[in-house]
Amino acid sequence: MPYVMVQIPNTPALASPAARPVPTSADVARLAGVSRATVSYVLNNTSAVRISEPTRRRVHEAAKELGYVPHAAARSLRAGHSRLVLMPAPTIPVGPLYSQFINELQWALGRLDYTVVQYGTVGLQGDEAARAWAELRPVAVLVPGAGLGPQGVTVLKRSGARAVVTLGPESVEGAHALLMDHEAVGFCAGRHLYDRGRRRVGVLVPEEGGLEPFSLPRLKGVRRAFDGTDAAVTDLLLAYDEQAAARLAARWRALDLDAVFAYNDEYAMLLMRALQDEGVRIPEETAVIGADDLVLGRLLRPRLSTVHIELPSGRDLAELVDRAVRDPGAAPETHEVLGATVVHRDSS
Repeated sequence: MPYVMVQIPNTPALASPAARPVPTSADVARLAGVSRATVSYVLNNTSAVRISEPTRRRVHEAAKELGYVPHAAARSLRAGHSRLVLMPAPTIPVGPLYSQFINELQWALGRLDYTVVQYGTVGLQGDEAARAWAELRPVAVLVPGAGLGPQGVTVLKRSGARAVVTLGPESVEGAHALLMDHEAVGFCAGRHLYDRGRRRVGVLVPEEGGLEPFSLPRLKGVRRAFDGTDAAVTDLLLAYDEQAAARLAARWRALDLDAVFAYNDEYAMLLMRALQDEGVRIPEETAVIGADDLVLGRLLRPRLSTVHIELPSGRDLAELVDRAVRDPGAAPETHEVLGATVVHRDSS
């Protein structure tokens, strides 16, 4: 069979998405029928220039149609700093209360045109961790817990961080501080149990590493609540584990305790279930109180008494960050932000 030569006319190949040119602000400006400056004002949320709502809508629609995304590095060069807020990821288990706070904070910072990045600093602590954070050139760093020192604050500021904010039990030189006094949580629980006639009180101390900045001040707060009284405090190590709770419950009557502050609601629920399995009547034989005021505690029977903890408002913290970024030379602010009040229910 003879070959038949068929000549195919030259046709441009369909470009793959990766091969297409990257859209620019000039492309967005042409499609929206505005200047490049207007595109910049709209997409950078510049408040100093008034842009009509229809124009804003056209720019956003054009950017979406073209798949245009502003270049963060270029925007940082124009502004003289990034819009990146770095928050080291906690190295300890965090509960629903803290997660809700982080979500609110991220939302509030996003409304102010910042981007929040959680940074995992596994194996790094204190000033060594600060050097790792500084490599990302954040405009602000929010440091939960203790560990950061004045030298770490200096490293961050020299790298361009305009705001360093600590959330912990004490302030750090050069940084803004949100003071969170967990001793007040234990004090509230202790006073509540004492006022309810309890005199032999156990305090759960989690065995899990990393919780000491919270658990030890709470234990200290209970002890302070009982100073000068006829009440006695017994600290009880407990792992967050059903078997560990069962072992503690098995020797509960031998401990001769008539109440327990269980560090938080999760540990309280763990211990309550084990005590009930052992036939210990709550609150008749042992009163139980937790902390955090989780919804699950209200669903227990008996319903769990707790210490309601008021964390700082994510919106207020975002505004503090924004103030500090806009005025990096201002004196550091210090605020006491953790509130604690007892919610009395059936278990105590």
